[in-house]
Amino acid sequence: MTPEQYVEDKAAASGSSFYYAFLFLPKPRRAAITAFYAFCREIDDVVDEVSDPGVAATKLAWWRSEVAQSFAGEPHHPLMKALMPHAAAFGVEERLLQEVIDGCDMDLQQTRYLDFPALKRYCHLVAGVVGEGAARIFGQTDPQTTAYAHRLGLALQLTNIIRDVGEDALRGRIYLPVNELQQFDVKAHEILNRIHSPRFVELMKFQAARAHAAYDEALALLPPADRRAQKPGLMMASIYRTLLREIESDDFQVLHQRVSLTPLRKFWLAWRVQALGRL
Repeated sequence: MTPEQYVEDKAAASGSSFYYAFLFLPKPRRAAITAFYAFCREIDDVVDEVSDPGVAATKLAWWRSEVAQSFAGEPHHPLMKALMPHAAAFGVEERLLQEVIDGCDMDLQQTRYLDFPALKRYCHLVAGVVGEGAARIFGQTDPQTTAYAHRLGLALQLTNIIRDVGEDALRGRIYLPVNELQQFDVKAHEILNRIHSPRFVELMKFQAARAHAAYDEALALLPPADRRAQKPGLMMASIYRTLLREIESDDFQVLHQRVSLTPLRKFWLAWRVQALGRL
């Protein structure tokens, strides 16, 4: 298997909505973002699929070394061999990859966040930094676009957290801030035991409102000069915000099921942004 095939398979196998946004890119940018996204998936899988935290930490340490060696001109893993030819051309810096690893390492260190500022730091590393790298690959020309990318990353990650409350509970993780659980009188054991209640719904409405605000702020931050180049990110905003609205309309039934959009609907939403510029 070639390095290019490895990252293509990794990106496609995830079933992520991101894949639909990549389809409309020119070939060089599509190759770069596919490799970058595959890296993010690879690191995330270390935490989600390795049950022993010690083994996961060792694997993350190996990846830190592999990233450093790759930027020194000696990639070994097929993923890095696919990514490195594009790194310089599209501004993918070693710092971005190491910060993604830092974010996933946080999942090994803690399963709770006391307040939103603490959660926001985590979101910055696992999503905002990814948005920054993606914006560069898409063709960023205005420095202000970095602020947009970070805010959009936050919005997407907050949507993920809302969607995955039940799945995360099965892993013993609660990303909803502790002080906000207390504010709505939702106990941690209710989340871990996946108990749906009116109090839980009110808590989730609060989380959804924050996510919607982040989408609005991100769109307001995007400079007009970069709007065309950043269409893949806008596709993601459209897909994920539609998903968020589906979750809201379903009364936040996320504890026992994973709400998702069909592949056809994702493609339609992506195409609509590409062809009509509509979110």
